[in-house]
Amino acid sequence: MPIAVFSLTVSESKRLIAKGVAKLPCIQRAMEKGLVAVCKGTTNAYVLEELLGKPVEKTGYVLGATIPVKGAARASLLPGSIPEVVFRDGRPADDLPTIQDAFKVMKRGDIVIKGANALDYERKLAGVLIGHPEGGTVGSFAGRMHGRKFGLVIPVGLEKQVAGDLRAAEVDLLSAGPDRYTGPSLWLIHGEIVTEIEAIRLLVGAEAVQISAGGIGGAEGAVWLMVKGPEEAVAAATALIEGLQGEPPFTSAG
Repeated sequence: MPIAVFSLTVSESKRLIAKGVAKLPCIQRAMEKGLVAVCKGTTNAYVLEELLGKPVEKTGYVLGATIPVKGAARASLLPGSIPEVVFRDGRPADDLPTIQDAFKVMKRGDIVIKGANALDYERKLAGVLIGHPEGGTVGSFAGRMHGRKFGLVIPVGLEKQVAGDLRAAEVDLLSAGPDRYTGPSLWLIHGEIVTEIEAIRLLVGAEAVQISAGGIGGAEGAVWLMVKGPEEAVAAATALIEGLQGEPPFTSAG
């Protein structure tokens, strides 16, 4: 069985994941007939581009981001100035000016796309850091999602894998209480997780395995993937990954 090995920077991974999300059968069905709500986020900015079929100012499609503690001035690079986009039957829905408006009318077959801050890949769990007193974006759709039974797709890079059990961490943070802990809480969300691994499977039918992580010189957070499968699938994966290598870093991508 042919094998190929590739490294992907964080931005390259985001582009790959976004292409995979656009290929998901549930997304394609909802884009044909239904609602797709794309929440703000760094990976979702790439998803939005893939669904629109054109570039956007990705730094404007961010709502909360982790930056260096002593680099607060860098927040100005992430203005978050673009309104969140909701698609109806594959086109931006002008009658739903905010994503909260969409959450009120979504139903079975519709999809919310929401990124994550943490990934427990083995247990297929994703987590979101919550700083807003009413639960932020997740708080505005979680109850309705269960009640109306619309779907959730979670694009998240392997760079966000965490050590240990996310469930236990969520419980510890909730039980700490405001007197002992004042930082963000952790909310586990359940949906269809799409990492680089799922994206490669969706796009070319090959199997991918993470074999390493990290780097320097712009490759901080990078992942190494081993890709295997039929010869034509590995060749297609090679062409796919080589085609997206060189994706600019997020804050210089525009």
